[in-house]
Amino acid sequence: GALHPLTRVQREMAEFFAGLGFSIEDGPEVETEWHCFDALRIAADHPSRDAHDTFFVSGGHVLRTHTTPVQVRTMTGRTPPFRYITPGRTFRVDFDTTHSPFFHQIDGFMVDERVTLGDMKGVLYAFARHLMGPDVQLRFRAHFFPFTEPSAEFDFSWRGGWLEWGGCGMIHPGVFENCGIDPKRWQGFAFGMTIDRTAMQRYGIPNIHRMFDGDVRALEPLA
Repeated sequence: GALHPLTRVQREMAEFFAGLGFSIEDGPEVETEWHCFDALRIAADHPSRDAHDTFFVSGGHVLRTHTTPVQVRTMTGRTPPFRYITPGRTFRVDFDTTHSPFFHQIDGFMVDERVTLGDMKGVLYAFARHLMGPDVQLRFRAHFFPFTEPSAEFDFSWRGGWLEWGGCGMIHPGVFENCGIDPKRWQGFAFGMTIDRTAMQRYGIPNIHRMFDGDVRALEPLA
C-alpha cells in the first residue's frame, strides 16, 4: 500500500505553505452562486456560469467550479493581515487527457498593507521549485479574471513544452468590498492551481483519468 499521488502532493503543498505562515481553510463543495460567482465579480452572462461548464443543483447552488469561494468565506468578517491556502475538490463539465469532471485545486491568498506582484511571483517560483526541482520554469501570460487585476495565467515546463498550471493576480478592490474589507488600506495577491496536473508532472502520469479510475498503475511510481 501507498498514499495516492494526489494525497502526497496535496500534503506537500500544505507543508510548504505552512512553512511560510499560511493557514489552511476549507469550504463546502456544494456552494451558493453568490460565493462561487457573484462575490467574485463573475457576471451573470459569463461563460463559466453556463451549463456546459458548471454543474447546477437546486436552490441557487452549484458544485463549486474552483476553491476561490473559500477565499470569500475566509475574508468575510475578518480583518487583515492574513494568509491562507484553500485546497479541495472542484467540479467542471470538462473531459480530456488533462481535464476531468472533478479535480483538485489549491488556492492561496495573502493580504496586507504592502503586498505586490513581486511577492506573488517570488512565492510561486519558490513553490514550483520546491515541488518540481530547481530546473522547472514558469511562464506568466497576461490574462483576465474578474476577481483579480492585473491578472495572469501561469504554466510550468513539462516534457519539452508547457502545461497550464493556474491563474493569479492582485485581488480586485471589488472583491475586498464584497467581503467588507477596505481596498484603500489593504491589498493582496491570489493564485489558484490544479493539484492533479502537479501530480502528473511529479510522477510522470500521462493521463489525468488514470488517477481516478482505480488503475493501480497510478501508484507504480510510488512503489
